[in-house]
Amino acid sequence: MALTQDALLDMFRRSGGLLEGHFRLSSGLHSPGYLQSALVLQHPDKAEALGAALAAKVQALRPTVILSPALGGIVIGQEVGRALGVRAIFVERQEGVMTLRRGFTISENDRVLVVEDVLTTGGSTRETMQAARAAGGTVVGAAAIVDRSGGAAALDVPFSALLEIALPTYEPDRCPLCAQGLAVVKPGSRPTASA
Repeated sequence: MALTQDALLDMFRRSGGLLEGHFRLSSGLHSPGYLQSALVLQHPDKAEALGAALAAKVQALRPTVILSPALGGIVIGQEVGRALGVRAIFVERQEGVMTLRRGFTISENDRVLVVEDVLTTGGSTRETMQAARAAGGTVVGAAAIVDRSGGAAALDVPFSALLEIALPTYEPDRCPLCAQGLAVVKPGSRPTASA
């Protein structure tokens, strides 16, 4: 299923997943815009459609396992795995490090595709790739529903996204929204200290 950029943005808007304000992203950066993919993915038909569309973009990589960072990547990773007919597992933070837990394994024969919901700096994607490699797998690519990096998140594998959107980001100490005294909201999944 091919989804246009406009259709994807409309999907986020209609679900309430395109937010405006002052946000602290999982990367620690601040932004006036936030894409809350969980509000889109809560609808199984939309999650399935996004997973199928992303799977169509990456099927040539022939992954044998989908690996996603918890928490944001789990639902879309599961849907991409379903569309490709491969298992979908996830890593989660343990003592600050992305780790395979819950009995999940990756073998040296596995071709790993890292899938997450939104890529901003690529930090979580790189950490997930590192966990896959440490377990012995070969990372064949990465994918996300949304690339909000503007193409700036350099990864050492092929990368695909359904939607590319340029929302400004700021270092907290240079954030014009903070300078205006606007309260910052942390809607993501990685805990950070308050600003």
